[in-house]
Amino acid sequence: MEMAEEGCARRLRHLLVAPVLRVILPLSFLGLVIFCVLCCWLPAQQQLLQPPECDVAELQLNHTGLRQDPRLHWQGGPALGRSFLHGPQLDNGQLRVQRDGIYRLHIQVTLTNCSSSVKNLVSRRAILAVGICSPAARSVSLLRLNFHLSCAVSSQRLTYLAHGDTLCTNLTLPLLPSQNSDETFFGVQWVHH
Repeated sequence: MEMAEEGCARRLRHLLVAPVLRVILPLSFLGLVIFCVLCCWLPAQQQLLQPPECDVAELQLNHTGLRQDPRLHWQGGPALGRSFLHGPQLDNGQLRVQRDGIYRLHIQVTLTNCSSSVKNLVSRRAILAVGICSPAARSVSLLRLNFHLSCAVSSQRLTYLAHGDTLCTNLTLPLLPSQNSDETFFGVQWVHH
């Protein structure tokens, strides 16, 4: 008799639990799917639609006439063609970063009217220097390139820059850099915080 009661109780539990499980399991699965879509997939899709957070600048020379100042002055913007600024700003022709982080810095400067006679006389002492010139408390040399017997120098490096750092580029006076944007350019790209 006890076995019959156990079998009856088991069937009764099965009859009561089975419909509940048929409803709860699919609803739980549906809830999990909705949770994943709302918490995982949608934010990932929104990030794809947003522009990447990456400070970057590609600048070209802003130079007219004789140079009185060893600093090279730069300009950037869509109206100039291939130059642009996204994040960093120009402050009197000098590049100022707006975010702390590690940046890839690159520069190329080609001398104008650089013949073999000019190369031998002037290029030996010609130097291009890039450094942090502002704030004054953080004045640091980042690159120092000697032209030797060449008409052009180029280099790149990774360096830490802090918010507000202004980069200055100096070229030995009275040398004139080429204004051709394929020969003389300067830029930075934020790569890590």
